[in-house]
Amino acid sequence: MQVPLEITFRDVRKTETIEKLIREKVAKLEKICDYMVSCRIAVEMSQHNQQTGNPFRVRITLRVPPGHELVIKRESSQGNINGTLPQTLREAFSAAARQLKELVKKQRAEVKTHPVQEQVAFVYKILRKEGYGFIKTEDGREIYFHRNSVLGDGFDRLEIGTGVRFVEETGAKGPQASTVQIVDKPGGSRMKSVEKSAAEPPLGWRE
Repeated sequence: MQVPLEITFRDVRKTETIEKLIREKVAKLEKICDYMVSCRIAVEMSQHNQQTGNPFRVRITLRVPPGHELVIKRESSQGNINGTLPQTLREAFSAAARQLKELVKKQRAEVKTHPVQEQVAFVYKILRKEGYGFIKTEDGREIYFHRNSVLGDGFDRLEIGTGVRFVEETGAKGPQASTVQIVDKPGGSRMKSVEKSAAEPPLGWRE
């Protein structure tokens, strides 16, 4: 498992069985989308219905570059941790898998419709001292870029997961990115159009 995973329990006893189930389901999500930035799972007891069986509530939050956030919520009717909670988790992860598949399919279709000279990707790795890094396209390719290729002296503003657009060209060691432009910060509520003017700051960015 590579995606940063955060699991929280509120008024629910944490067990090895439940945690194992969650990790197995997250691993399956990674097979659908191997470039997720983070995955947060919240398991809690619904407080307003304590007299009617203490239903469980599951919330899954997935961040997918550039700038997408999927939130899935499921709540059981009633039961106990050995019965209803695993079923509620399975239902939540099934819904998450469906949404994730739809998003990945849409992203791949968008990549195919972009002109060859302009593509959308996200920052995958940064070596700040060396002055270069790698971006990952939505079809899974890793492409090298140099700090001088980032527009507007934006290299130091880059973070893992930052959404960018770029022009691909062939370098001495293979494909490399030029005219790399920030289009959305990590965790932005949504990615703005790639037609966004270079003069505009990325969504929600603070100088």
